[in-house]
Amino acid sequence: MNITPRKLNTFTLFKLPSAYFCGVRTQFIDTKKCVVSVKHRWINQNPFNSMFWAVQGMAAEFATGALMMTKIKESGKKVSMLVTSNSATFTKKATGKITFTCNDGPLIGEALKKAIETGEGQTVSMKSIGVNEEGIEVSTFVFEWSIKAKS
Repeated sequence: MNITPRKLNTFTLFKLPSAYFCGVRTQFIDTKKCVVSVKHRWINQNPFNSMFWAVQGMAAEFATGALMMTKIKESGKKVSMLVTSNSATFTKKATGKITFTCNDGPLIGEALKKAIETGEGQTVSMKSIGVNEEGIEVSTFVFEWSIKAKS
């Protein structure tokens, strides 16, 4: 079974309902890149009439996590994954449709291979950049994922 945007959006409805109801949707995914969008609406706004930082974080994290899930599924092995740290930078008010893109799929392969071969935990830092409809960067998130093969 391939991981597709439609399957990921259904996944969010049942496993991450707060993300789904805030409007987090996967637009594109392959082994190298994942694109997730979220539109500024009443349900996800802050008191300053822009998107709440945590909603941006959900979309940004999902862009990195969906890539991680895709690579793990490709491996055919059971591997646990967990965010161990994150950082964010906000550069512009987030209004309208914000699109988060993570191009770090190639970083996962080597760490995943090492985790499976050695049985030891590995970490991968992945960046997700959010841009508004004009293509202006509004926020950047970096998530450190820890992966470990299950025995």
